[in-house]
Amino acid sequence: MTIYENLGGEEAVRALVSVFYPKVQKDPIIGPLFPEDIYPVMEKQFMFLTQFFGGPGLYTQQVGPPMMRARHLPFPITDVHADAWLRCMGEALTEIGVEETLRTFTLNRLSGPAHHFVNTP
Repeated sequence: MTIYENLGGEEAVRALVSVFYPKVQKDPIIGPLFPEDIYPVMEKQFMFLTQFFGGPGLYTQQVGPPMMRARHLPFPITDVHADAWLRCMGEALTEIGVEETLRTFTLNRLSGPAHHFVNTP
């Protein structure tokens, strides 16, 4: 089974994104990188995570090839930012009730891309 299926599919990924972004907005490290109108970002994140976790290819269908590092280049991203993002994601996974083994696996899977976006020392 994919991460998408193990999490619970569309409903679970939507719940994850809904819980995750309020944490991001409140975070003093990464919150300032995000726009006040967070809804478009949330929709793109939902599509991306759905695809990244092994669900339907929504992001590619709606936006095009992910090319996520290139999409993040305009923003100064450090390892501290990547770690803050992963911390918020871990908290969101916990809050929606993802059991520890799946939470750890999911965070490990997200760690590579999170640190791949680092573009500032």
